[in-house]
Amino acid sequence: MRGVRPGMPDEGHDYPGTLNRFELSFKESRIVVFCDLDSCRETEEELEKTYILLERYIKNNPFYQSTYEPLKVEDNAPGIAREMAESSRKAGVGPMACVAGAFSEHLRDFLLDSGATEAIVENGGDIALKINKEVIIGLYAGSSPYSSRIALKVKPENTPLGVCTSSASIGHSISLGEADSVTVLSNSTPLADAAATSIANQVKGVNPVQNALTHARKIEGIRGTMVVLDGELGCWGSLPEIIRI
Repeated sequence: MRGVRPGMPDEGHDYPGTLNRFELSFKESRIVVFCDLDSCRETEEELEKTYILLERYIKNNPFYQSTYEPLKVEDNAPGIAREMAESSRKAGVGPMACVAGAFSEHLRDFLLDSGATEAIVENGGDIALKINKEVIIGLYAGSSPYSSRIALKVKPENTPLGVCTSSASIGHSISLGEADSVTVLSNSTPLADAAATSIANQVKGVNPVQNALTHARKIEGIRGTMVVLDGELGCWGSLPEIIRI
């Protein structure tokens, strides 16, 4: 096995290499899918349709995109905008903090509704998955000694599941903390994404990792979190087996 990006399935493992793999690209989205359906075209069409719906909503409601605070939306807002608003409210962050996780889950559920029995959708390190065999999810945490050295072994009975990562040292996401990585697991992928941002924002001050874990306990609906800062690793909640890779 080998180290991979946050949330990315280990492509050196036999599974999910047995599944169909395809990539989706639309405007700013770059998404990797593993699925037992060969449905690249249909899934890309769903991505484009949902992206345009959210884009139009933001054009008419620009504060939705810019705020770092929870925001209430109209009942007639697109489903994905409402899901993002609700998930971000639980985590205490702005709706766009969970846009990647929201798209991952939306496309995973689209595939499952289309007849797939298993699907893994990765969007910038944030994944939504439903699996029939164990899958290894590697951790990439910048220059931390834990980076590309540890992974989560996720079992089928623990899915559907969202696994999302936020970082202050890698990627383009905005973080107000100092974490090399904060990985969150939840039944809701948008919530996992929003919570990862929220928890990562607390990795600062005296005892930064403990600050983050204390904050994580306050977010209802997440299963657990793993916080990495330099050579320190802190965990809280119900996490899959952590293995060396």
